[in-house]
Amino acid sequence: MRLGDVSKSYLAFFTLHFFQFILAVTVCGLYGYELDRARKAGKYADGKWVYAEVVGGLSALTALLLCIPYFLRFALAWVWNLILFILWIALFGLFGKMYINENAEGNADIQRMKNAVWVVFVNALLWLVSSIAGFVYWWRHKERVTRFTGRAKV
Repeated sequence: MRLGDVSKSYLAFFTLHFFQFILAVTVCGLYGYELDRARKAGKYADGKWVYAEVVGGLSALTALLLCIPYFLRFALAWVWNLILFILWIALFGLFGKMYINENAEGNADIQRMKNAVWVVFVNALLWLVSSIAGFVYWWRHKERVTRFTGRAKV
């Protein structure tokens, strides 16, 4: 493996994680606004919006950590990315059912939530791509050992 290949792959992963971070923070802002409105109105924090904040927060933290080459090399980082993809898809299903077919009729709040659903969907796709790319990277760069003793490098 040449140094140029490592740099290109790291740059690709960094770019992917950068966009994941930006979208996760965007989702936190969009759904956090709704939580803040509920708090100011004296209402309880709806679990759906709290779930969106937790998924967004976990994703933002993960994206930041995976920008560091040390964390990118973890063997099962792609599994965590897959878990985050599943969480994002669940979030998309939850809010998509609520807002995709909703007619905004000039209501800025509903239009904002309709837009947020599509930001969630794009972020889910980015985590799927990240998981697949991470698996391919891990598979191609994993350490191979002999079948019998497990000590010799193949």
